[in-house]
Amino acid sequence: MSKHPSVGKTDNRTEQQLLPLENGDRLTRPEFERRYHAMPNCKKAELIEGVVYMPSPVRSKSHGLPHAAIMAWLSNYWLATPGTELNDNTTVRLDLDNEPQPDALLRIETGGTSAIAEDDYVEGPPEFIAEIAASTAAYDLHDKKQVYRRNGVQEYLVWRVSQTQLDWFRLTEGEYIPIEPDKNGVLRSLVFPGLWLDCAKLLAGDF
Repeated sequence: MSKHPSVGKTDNRTEQQLLPLENGDRLTRPEFERRYHAMPNCKKAELIEGVVYMPSPVRSKSHGLPHAAIMAWLSNYWLATPGTELNDNTTVRLDLDNEPQPDALLRIETGGTSAIAEDDYVEGPPEFIAEIAASTAAYDLHDKKQVYRRNGVQEYLVWRVSQTQLDWFRLTEGEYIPIEPDKNGVLRSLVFPGLWLDCAKLLAGDF
């Protein structure tokens, strides 16, 4: 008895869909999502300009603690400000080549520039994104910054941990312009009234 032609053969399409994500893979957004869903133990992967980025294990002082400080600051604002929504490490669908997973995002729930899709993803640019970058060489200050700018993220905060520096950008006429501190060294959001940050105190660990 002869075998059915499909018996013992590999469906290349199915095999390809189940391949694990790897740093540097060049994928479409749907293929990226399929592979990401097939890796439940993978905690973070991003698609930036069609390229997969999978961060190294997270260290404490260079990422974990700064991340916690930013989340504590934003959490206080979120809890005190109805109509806002704070997300931690949430995947964002921006365009067909970009699906980042920012360290933190703050969005306007109703009438803002982003929405929650039926499958529970954030779609469209949130008004505010914050990232923790180990150094100026991190892609947060290069490729991701350009992706956020091009997709209309209104404000973008980057904490450069190794340089002990915070950069807060405001989208103005299609370009990111640094927000300048006031006479007391406080940075103030132009999108979210009352979202202020004393950079010197934060960087000094005075929470």
